[in-house]
Amino acid sequence: MVSEFSDKETNYDVDRYMDSSYLASYVRQLEKKVKVSETEKKLLDAERMRLERELNSVRAELERLRLPPLFTGSVLEVLDDDKGIIKSSTGPTLVVQIAKHISGDDLPSGTRVALNQRSFALMDILPMTKDPMVLGMEVEESPKVTYNDIGGLKAQILELREMIELPLLKPHLFEEIGIDPPSGVLLYGSPGTGKTLLTKAVAHETNATFIRVIGSELVQKYIGEGARLVREIFKMAKENAPSIVFIDELDAIGSKRLDMATSGDREVQRTLLQLLSQMDGFDPRGDVKMIGATNRPDILDTALLRPGRFDRIIEIPMPNPEALKEIFRIHTKKMPLSPDITLNDLVIRCESASGADVKAISTEAGMFAIREERLEVSFDDFKKSIAKVLKKKGMDIDSVKSYV
Repeated sequence: MVSEFSDKETNYDVDRYMDSSYLASYVRQLEKKVKVSETEKKLLDAERMRLERELNSVRAELERLRLPPLFTGSVLEVLDDDKGIIKSSTGPTLVVQIAKHISGDDLPSGTRVALNQRSFALMDILPMTKDPMVLGMEVEESPKVTYNDIGGLKAQILELREMIELPLLKPHLFEEIGIDPPSGVLLYGSPGTGKTLLTKAVAHETNATFIRVIGSELVQKYIGEGARLVREIFKMAKENAPSIVFIDELDAIGSKRLDMATSGDREVQRTLLQLLSQMDGFDPRGDVKMIGATNRPDILDTALLRPGRFDRIIEIPMPNPEALKEIFRIHTKKMPLSPDITLNDLVIRCESASGADVKAISTEAGMFAIREERLEVSFDDFKKSIAKVLKKKGMDIDSVKSYV
């Protein structure tokens, strides 16, 4: 009997132990499921919040798209109690309410603004318009031309550096001497003498913004367009100061004003008047320097040539024999020349050539050598090149043949 009772107690203890172990394991499994469910809930909550933000963004974008378009206008004057006088693009001048998030200090006269279509309330400040044509005039990459690439113009280079580089790089010198820095330089001379090359060297040597304009680009079809381009060019130059404005072929808009003129001539004269105003207006140009270049200084208007607009007028002459020799040395320094070539012989045969002619002659001589697949340029190549280039230029071919 005792043995049977002990066996029952032992079996009971084993069953109780097994039940408690099963319950503990079951509880652990439930706890794991709870943790997994909580993690999934957090992920679902995060996804729900993301979708709600995306929904709100889409709704806001939809509301913006449903809004009526805004009119553009310009500020004439800001009044008290959040009101201003606006010139609308539709025509009328209006007194409108200014939105609370816009400060009157941010609305100088001439600011472009956006107006509500119904109430004409001032809703936003718009950036000023910039003509793509004017933006394209800025030279982004500095030219690779240096003063060492220019031959025979040492005196002109010195004068140009004094007028352009010193005011930009060492303005304190002018303050100590007590004079105003010069503002403009006019380069004149025959074609091919190096006027544009000089300005490229200036752009390379200075860190200033370089803006190149061709005079004919300022001649526009519609009234006032040329003057507007001039204003925007100098405005961009002021915004990016220190800067250099180079106007090539200045005679296209700077010719003398005549009493008898057509409507097209009068429009060119309006552009010239705007240029004169920008060069010598009431607003100081600061670190904006101007370089003009022309082949015809004799037809320029006298108002352009007076001091204060172009403070120094520099002639770029045709090269003399010494200058020609230096130019030949610059253009042939990388060329493999035959031993029978001397620069003096080349100079004698090109007495009336310009710097551009010398470059063309050197290039043509190299082309003659390449045509025959030679790795050395001979004296005969230069003879044929001189005859070809100078004949193309229109010189007396008999005199050219006598040199050759």
